[in-house]
Amino acid sequence: MQFPYELTLGWRYTRAGRATRRNGFISFISGVSMLGIALGVAALIIVLSVMNGFQKEVRDRMLGVISHIEIYAANGQALPDVARTLTEARSEMQVIGAAPFIATQALVARGEDMKGTIVRGIDPALEGQVTDLAAAVRNSTLDALKPGEFGVVLGGELARNLGVRVGDPVTLVAPSGQVTPAGVVPRLKQMTVVGTFDSGHYEYDSALALMHVDDAARIFRLEGPTGVRLKLKDLHQARDVAQRLVSNLSGDVSVRDWTRQNRTWFAAVQLEKRMMFIILTLIVAVAAFNLVSTLVMTVQDKRADIAILRTLGASPRSIMGIFVVQGALVGVIGTLAGLLLGLSIAFNIDTLVPALEQAFHASFLPKDIYLISRMPSDPQSTDIMPVALISLVMAFLATLYPSWRASQVNPAEALRYE
Repeated sequence: MQFPYELTLGWRYTRAGRATRRNGFISFISGVSMLGIALGVAALIIVLSVMNGFQKEVRDRMLGVISHIEIYAANGQALPDVARTLTEARSEMQVIGAAPFIATQALVARGEDMKGTIVRGIDPALEGQVTDLAAAVRNSTLDALKPGEFGVVLGGELARNLGVRVGDPVTLVAPSGQVTPAGVVPRLKQMTVVGTFDSGHYEYDSALALMHVDDAARIFRLEGPTGVRLKLKDLHQARDVAQRLVSNLSGDVSVRDWTRQNRTWFAAVQLEKRMMFIILTLIVAVAAFNLVSTLVMTVQDKRADIAILRTLGASPRSIMGIFVVQGALVGVIGTLAGLLLGLSIAFNIDTLVPALEQAFHASFLPKDIYLISRMPSDPQSTDIMPVALISLVMAFLATLYPSWRASQVNPAEALRYE
């Protein structure tokens, strides 16, 4: 099969041609350009994959504890008609589960240790419909929550911080005190730890306490559940479903979806991802524009060859095509190598990082800071394709000026001293 001579010569020049010292140096510079492009592309893919994985992992663990949508009374008190709210919410086609709840804050004390907690009153029979965590631990822990027995299920980290185990008593301190002739006295209630849970999300494992909704209503002096939690078929439709529920629900209620509950966190992750993309793209740009120096030296070294080709009838456009091919090949090879390296690391990062942590006796992701304790990775084509295209475009643009200079070589001037 015959290839155009521009492609053949461009490939030959990429491999450095004759084994002279000058060509060897040019080959070295060309290899450095390829390596720079490959490392830049690989770094982009790895970083974006880790950020995608981090966002997905935290989101999934977060949604294992919180629900997709929460409906609650606008005045912060109990819902006026919980049964009607549940019926109206279940009429939405996207809703696959609904459960009442009470949400408030309190202090949990054990001896001299006292921790602030998020108290959530739940119905154990229905909670499995709205959270994955409840469905996973229901048989072992949530069934132990009986109305009137004042049992509590604590997050694993919270239980460890308080030094309690299943069966130990703890004291719940309600935020609103009781008015007496001697002044305002805090309302205390002794409760029994009937279980613990570990969601994998440090924020909830260290601060969440679950109890029966009836017990929560009695302790915090509420007439009933303060809201309803919903689970959807598609979590990405939460915002649209919430808007429809605002129009369809009766009574003075407010609706909040999971994207608004943690809006600042998700916005921060998106901003960091965008900035990392821009910063790492500059690395690819620097590597790509190293091709300019490579091709300029190649053109200078091949002036005699260019002159001979011109005397044999090659047009300036063909000469330019030869060096465009050379630079493009460097860009393509570097990009493909970077894609291979980046994807290899991204898909195996769950084994590479633990090995590095063990080798260096370090923890790269302390869970009390980064919410999760392992390095996640989620390569997505929507990130990989733009990275590859940007790398190829930059490499192509870097070839244009040196190639144009090659096409302007005067044959007579180039052969004068040969």
